[in-house]
Amino acid sequence: MVYRSLTSPENQDYRYEVKIAHLYGNLMNTYGDNGNVLMLKYVAEKLGARVKVDIVSLEDDFEKDSYDIVFFGGGQDYEQTIVARDLPAKKEALESFINENGVVLAICGGFQLLGQYYIEASGRRIEGLGIMGHYTLNQTNNRYIGDIKIHNDEFDETYYGFENHQGRTFLSDDEKPLGKVVYGNGNNQEDGCEGVHYKNVFGSYFHGPILSRNANLAYRLVTTALKNKYGSDIELAAYEDILAQEIPEEYGDIKSKAEFE
Repeated sequence: MVYRSLTSPENQDYRYEVKIAHLYGNLMNTYGDNGNVLMLKYVAEKLGARVKVDIVSLEDDFEKDSYDIVFFGGGQDYEQTIVARDLPAKKEALESFINENGVVLAICGGFQLLGQYYIEASGRRIEGLGIMGHYTLNQTNNRYIGDIKIHNDEFDETYYGFENHQGRTFLSDDEKPLGKVVYGNGNNQEDGCEGVHYKNVFGSYFHGPILSRNANLAYRLVTTALKNKYGSDIELAAYEDILAQEIPEEYGDIKSKAEFE
């Protein structure tokens, strides 16, 4: 299923092309996370790339060689249960895409489902794809909700977002966090980590969506995908030249938490 409205205009000249697979975009699209696809398109076109976006959903094949970026958003437990039943048919292709350093952005439920398993609020265990080592536990009468700020030491980049999740995710030894928590809760409120970075997979609990507030991360995803496709010596505009005004947005140095009785 092609997102016709997100396909770049045919009457413009582009040097490159970026193809995006939106996994289960008709089911896993909670909290406005479709905005991440819009931001990927915006940055790619700024870099001179024509964009095509497909929804790859239930019973669809994931043709790994057809895509440069995969976006896997979040959903409610009901939708995630449906998706979890369909995912095994796509596991081999997705695992190969990831192992070949394909670029993936996975938010909330998508982040959880790439891992070993997650425990629903009801206590039921839902198996993940097992491509990555993290796992997710539940918590009782509580959610992590509020503004959050993290810092990625590897890239020396700061990211801002809004978290709203009941799950508590724990990374494996071969996974790095997307960033260390400056304020907020993060993956589990225990180890100071938020999200995951594994090969070229970037996972997070940030909603809002994450890329609209963090153009630096959007630039990193798109340029990585273009270099994968066209070679590391590809000529691309610098971040400062095309996105200098798209600075990360910090809404306030606060940490909020909702408690339910």
